[in-house]
Amino acid sequence: MQDLIDRLLNIFHVVETQNHGSLMLVFMIGILFGGIIQYSRVDKFEKIAGFAMLKDTIVPKMLFLAIGIASIGLYFMIKAGYAHYHVKPIILGGLIVGGTLFGISMAILGKCPGTGPISIAEGRIDVLVGAIGGLLGGLVFDIKYDFFKKIIGENIGKTTITDLFKGHEDLTILIFGIALIAISILIPKLEEFDEADLAQLEEDIKDIQNAKLA
Repeated sequence: MQDLIDRLLNIFHVVETQNHGSLMLVFMIGILFGGIIQYSRVDKFEKIAGFAMLKDTIVPKMLFLAIGIASIGLYFMIKAGYAHYHVKPIILGGLIVGGTLFGISMAILGKCPGTGPISIAEGRIDVLVGAIGGLLGGLVFDIKYDFFKKIIGENIGKTTITDLFKGHEDLTILIFGIALIAISILIPKLEEFDEADLAQLEEDIKDIQNAKLA
């Protein structure tokens, strides 16, 4: 238990000592992130499950747009010395197994690690149960890491897209980011509506009808 408490406290230590910004800045960014997620309604089951069934495209449109803008912004922030990379290693077995489990779990629960906490804050008990299950899964992985390491395979190194185009890093990032932004715009807009969406739609229709009668 003490080890778990130490790890939780280490989260704040990392923020304070590794140039991630002040705790207040990170906290405010979290509030802004939560507000955007709620406004766009991508924390709703219909959005993520609809994405898995190719019936709702709000999530992929948002993801492509966010990654495209962030790729360009982060690259040039790093180049100017305002940020730094934290590149994760390529572990193919872990990516394949973990990605498969992650995708299946997202489709079933209708949430991801970013939208889950927001849904819990809204009072979604099903998501809270899923989050507890995820924490327990992480605990099992940590305890039995030596066993899982045999499954996920070896670390084959770290690389970024700019490493593949030495001498053309700036152009590579611009093309990559703009391409993702373009994909976001070109993806057709499809939406699955939840009860709150439908209720709001009914109110909007009533308002339009009343306006016409007036």
